[in-house]
Amino acid sequence: MERLKGFQRKALRAQAHGLKPVVSVGQKGMTDALFRAVDRALERHELIKVKFVEMKEKEEKQEAARVLEEKARCDLVGLIGHTGIFFRRNENPEKHRVFLPRTSGERPGPGPRDT
Repeated sequence: MERLKGFQRKALRAQAHGLKPVVSVGQKGMTDALFRAVDRALERHELIKVKFVEMKEKEEKQEAARVLEEKARCDLVGLIGHTGIFFRRNENPEKHRVFLPRTSGERPGPGPRDT
């Protein structure tokens, strides 16, 4: 998996702004069930937010995000407060749901028009 560039992370953070967390890390912490839930969410959405509910220390959240990034084979796009943003491109091009720029100035093209 190719690492994301800075401008790509920035574009993904902008797209994630309006998203709600779809997975929460609670009392049980980093479990196999959590990794499966993140894997399913990434498979379906490509770009997700994960809420770190019980983790109060910044270093603890950073370590949990790093472990999640490794176990779920995804990229940490950003960690803001108690919320991490993760991205994994779907291998099937027909199922791509998120715009990922290839160059710094690239913007999404016009979408389908409602008639």
